[in-house]
Amino acid sequence: MEVIYQYAWLIPVLPLFGAMLVGLGLISLNQVTNRLRQLNAVVIISLMGAAMGLSFALLWSQIQGHPTYVRTLEWAAAGNFHLSMGYTIDHLTAVMLVIVTTVAFLVMVYTDGYMAHDPGYVRFYSYLSLFGSSMLGLVVSSNLVQVYIFWELVGMCSYLLVGFWYDRKSAADAAQKAFVTNRVGDFGLLLGILGLFWATGSFDFGVMGDRLGELVQSGSISNFLAVLLAILVFLGPVAKSAQFPLHVWLPDAMEGPTPISALIHAATMVAAGVFLVARMYPVFEHVPAAMNVIAFTGAFTAFLGATIAITQNDIKKGLAYSTISQLGYMVMAMGVGSYSAGLFHLMTHAYFKAMLFLGSGSVIHGMEGVVGHDPALAQDMRLMGGLRKYMPVTGITFLIGCLAISGIPPFAGFWSKDEILGKAFEANPFLWLIGWLTAGITAFYMFRMYFSTFEGKFRGTDEKIKDKLKKASTIILELESGEPAPTFGPGAMKKGELAATGGHHGDHESHGHHSDTPHESPWTMTLPLAVLAVPSILIGLVGTPYANYFEEFIFPPTETLSEVLEKAAEFNPTEFYIMAGASVGISLIGITLASLMYLRGKIDPAAIAAKIKPLYELSLNKWYFDDIYHRVFVMGLRRVARQVMEVDFRVVDGAVNLTGFFTLVSGEGLKYLENGRAQFYALIIFGAVLGLVIFFGIT
Repeated sequence: MEVIYQYAWLIPVLPLFGAMLVGLGLISLNQVTNRLRQLNAVVIISLMGAAMGLSFALLWSQIQGHPTYVRTLEWAAAGNFHLSMGYTIDHLTAVMLVIVTTVAFLVMVYTDGYMAHDPGYVRFYSYLSLFGSSMLGLVVSSNLVQVYIFWELVGMCSYLLVGFWYDRKSAADAAQKAFVTNRVGDFGLLLGILGLFWATGSFDFGVMGDRLGELVQSGSISNFLAVLLAILVFLGPVAKSAQFPLHVWLPDAMEGPTPISALIHAATMVAAGVFLVARMYPVFEHVPAAMNVIAFTGAFTAFLGATIAITQNDIKKGLAYSTISQLGYMVMAMGVGSYSAGLFHLMTHAYFKAMLFLGSGSVIHGMEGVVGHDPALAQDMRLMGGLRKYMPVTGITFLIGCLAISGIPPFAGFWSKDEILGKAFEANPFLWLIGWLTAGITAFYMFRMYFSTFEGKFRGTDEKIKDKLKKASTIILELESGEPAPTFGPGAMKKGELAATGGHHGDHESHGHHSDTPHESPWTMTLPLAVLAVPSILIGLVGTPYANYFEEFIFPPTETLSEVLEKAAEFNPTEFYIMAGASVGISLIGITLASLMYLRGKIDPAAIAAKIKPLYELSLNKWYFDDIYHRVFVMGLRRVARQVMEVDFRVVDGAVNLTGFFTLVSGEGLKYLENGRAQFYALIIFGAVLGLVIFFGIT
């Protein structure tokens, strides 16, 4: 088993090698590399598969009781300062490696079907592989500096993938928004890292936590400073995991291809924030005020995301706000000290949310054959309905995902979410109340999504609805008018272009083919959905309160296994049934309300929206955060920039121009004095002497 640990460094390196190999091919032999698109995909998927196999071997070894393995080498040294780089394999690392590699592997398989007709097929695979490698490097990092390096690599990859179809203005804007918003959080993280190193003299997670606790207890540093440093570090996860108030980038990131939406929302970028909170838990644990900030930030974000999701008509944006809400649950769990519950929900959420996003991509793929390749139509649930009949595999797996995220037993989401709610009730009943209400809202908007998409009558051929939606999106279309037709994106490739890249049409004459009914996706897209359905149903069973194997495996580094087992022995079935009954009950109420409104038609949603118009408008406009940020930051910074430009033009440029003008005038005047005649020079000297005599004579 020791040999496996010695070669664990291959887990992030294998996907990196695939990305470099394909990237160099695209740079040096572009046409040949694009023609060999299937071969490139096989290479990248195989390398990720190898990393996945090694990750499972490490997890099995950790389950068998292998101690934590740390391997480092000195990277930089100056005097007493020594910085090492390497990798750490412990229980948390092993679980995260399996989550990231399995989801990334299935997303890569799915990508072959979803991006089959895109000219950027090979480039997309190289980006995916680099993204997976960056996240895996972050997971195995042995200290905070190494985490920060891979943290920034993850941000760079998200920029490349969100803006993959960069000639679409909305995609380019979304990539910039994600990048800039994350820079705000990353700057706070950098300040926090430097501050903690100043205070503790170490970048090691455990050492920082122990020393900070000692310093606060002894009074060497003030409690306020400790809270400030902890919150600065927490700003990084706030941005990466889209917590309030830096959550605004995540819904816009849906402009990227659906496979990357699934990867970002399930196992990579947003999971990085929760993972860092878990890694920094020894630091946060010694600062109760910071833990309270984390808990209430997570609770508010969970409620915020859920209340916005209930009015979304774009299927991907609805799932995006759902992700924000679920991440809020995880962060709240960390804040109340429920380390294991937060990571348990991270694991279950990774699988069912990946399945839901890939399912939405399958729906979009099927809808494009009917409504065309306009995202405003292909992703709008008002044009869907009845898709279960045409897309049975997608429909069944999407239903499983909805049941899991709604917390219906025995699906995975029930066990992890209920554990969070139970721990929140012990810590603060108000936090439990927020989480409990959010659970009901979650069930409502998820089944609103399912009923609107898969049940009832198919509305994709209704020209009246199409015209209405086209008129509603006129403003967006006008913003993009005057630009050339997209080169990249679903349906952008013409028949001749597809042949040039070695692609295949399959059963259709053209990817832009239109039909009267949607169709099920190819097996490369439905197989990952079926595979992800299994953990979405069963993986929660490893963390039931009757036998919580997950908590016995993943627990805070400051606790021992005996302490965890003592807590588990205090399990009260009656209390569990009451708490579980309350959470399942409100979820069933949400599902029932959604069925009455969107399946049976007993309640008119429009009538309810009219009665609570202010609240409806608040949700529809995303609590006006985008508008506020645009006016305060975008417009405000533009005004500041104009003022700075004015100062630059009038003061800085004015001083430079005045210097040049003075030099020009003085040069022009002096050139008449330089005539080379000695008599003239003598006259000047005589005049100067005479002037001095007269001046001093008068004075």
